[in-house]
Amino acid sequence: MQKQKVVLLANTDWYLFNFRLPLAKMLRERGFEVILLSPDGSYGPRLRELGFCWEVMPMERRSLNPWREFGLVMWLARFFMRERPLLVHGFTIKGAVYGSIAARLANVPIRVNAIDGMGYVFTSDQLRARMLRPVVRYVMRSAFSGERSVVVLQNSDDVALFKQSRIAADCSLRLIKGAGVNLTRYRPHERSAQQTSSPLRILLAARLIREKGIGEYVEASRMLKGEGRSVTFLLAGSPDEGNPAAISRSQIEEWVREGLLVWLGHVSDMPKLLSGVDAVVLPSYYREGLPTTLIEGAACALPLITTDAPGCREVVSRNGDDGILIPARDAKALANAIRMLDDDRALGVKLGLAARKKALSEFDESIVLGKMLAIYHELGAPSPVTV
Repeated sequence: MQKQKVVLLANTDWYLFNFRLPLAKMLRERGFEVILLSPDGSYGPRLRELGFCWEVMPMERRSLNPWREFGLVMWLARFFMRERPLLVHGFTIKGAVYGSIAARLANVPIRVNAIDGMGYVFTSDQLRARMLRPVVRYVMRSAFSGERSVVVLQNSDDVALFKQSRIAADCSLRLIKGAGVNLTRYRPHERSAQQTSSPLRILLAARLIREKGIGEYVEASRMLKGEGRSVTFLLAGSPDEGNPAAISRSQIEEWVREGLLVWLGHVSDMPKLLSGVDAVVLPSYYREGLPTTLIEGAACALPLITTDAPGCREVVSRNGDDGILIPARDAKALANAIRMLDDDRALGVKLGLAARKKALSEFDESIVLGKMLAIYHELGAPSPVTV
């Protein structure tokens, strides 16, 4: 009997490898043939080495050329007609919208549309983004309509936005908090509340774009170093050259020369990195989906400092209990929160343990994958086996 096919598509192969590989593996273990689609990149060959069928699709992340975008949709439709998948699951706005439209054209039975964050068009104040917003809403509304189609969102703020904007019917909206984290891989490390002699090491790990609050992070560093504090500000991530809000490499290198940051670049072994830090920071004013960096930090029982912004407040929901919430775009508030942890290491231990407890109950990979399988089953895919 021929295996039924599932297509997972995203706007980068990096995303598929780092965030959706557990889903792909689980589907393969349950007897599906899994096809992965993304633009070309260095992670695609690694997916093939793991035994997956990875195909390059002609998507350009920054393209707004209507003819190029139409050509991509038609390429996808032809691909689906040839492969005849049971289900197409698209990630990110562009991947979900184009994948869903093409799947409808190709009569694919099931469409799952995962929006991991609202992206540049919905978060930027730039004129181009504001002009594109109503157009994107209309296209999304058209793409996500129809039977056996659902939209998976990662936080309650995005669910409310989709309902208010009528981007998708209420009955088609589903909430799954993030992609999940393997809590056997991300584990707490022994830390003593009495170890106050070593400098506090804090980490911001994110795409290097302005909306992640990197400017505020640098300013907080400048404030605390001006007080003579020996706090180490670590920054992990690579410049996101495909994003209009990218921070340039030259700017980051200038901050490093000033002594404000230690820039680590791309880090592939996050559990190892997190084992050597004291707190995780994400001062985002972006409409996050559900920030993986915060979940990874919580899984390692690290105290979290983040902003009261969509997605972030899904991880830290009780200020002073499971983390520290600060206002967005407020470098002074960020500096105050870091100072608090520097002065009270026992508080950091307490917040970290509460964050780990929440991760165990809400963000474990098996919980997330089980919910995704349940959606597949609801839409008509073969009944899932308990994860």
